Amino acid sequence: MAISDSARTMAFPRPAISVDDSLLVRIGQMVDEEFVDLVVVGRPVALSGRETASTLMADGLFHQLRAALHHSTVIQWDERLTTREATRGLHAAGHRAADHRDRVDSAAAVILLEHYLDGLRAP
Repeated sequence: MAISDSARTMAFPRPAISVDDSLLVRIGQMVDEEFVDLVVVGRPVALSGRETASTLMADGLFHQLRAALHHSTVIQWDERLTTREATRGLHAAGHRAADHRDRVDSAAAVILLEHYLDGLRAP
């Protein structure tokens, strides 16, 4: 999970949320507590652009969130290579990704959101 500032210029990590039966409720709580009006859901696809099993799971979450979050816009954004980039960054900072999966997920969410925000500023 990650959230941007109100000016939509920077992204900040939030603790990772495990995928279980309370996922939608916990995301909804965060959206309410943080006054979120736009939710960006990562869409994992293979480097070739082909859909994978993870893509289908992310698509399902996207549709569930669109139905559940009535006061927020929910979109999808390509998340290719965000986990790899997050893992490299954590490794460079002296952390082993295998020991910090939640930290990798949060860092990847920040990278995904930064890519989206960069896309907003592109001409």
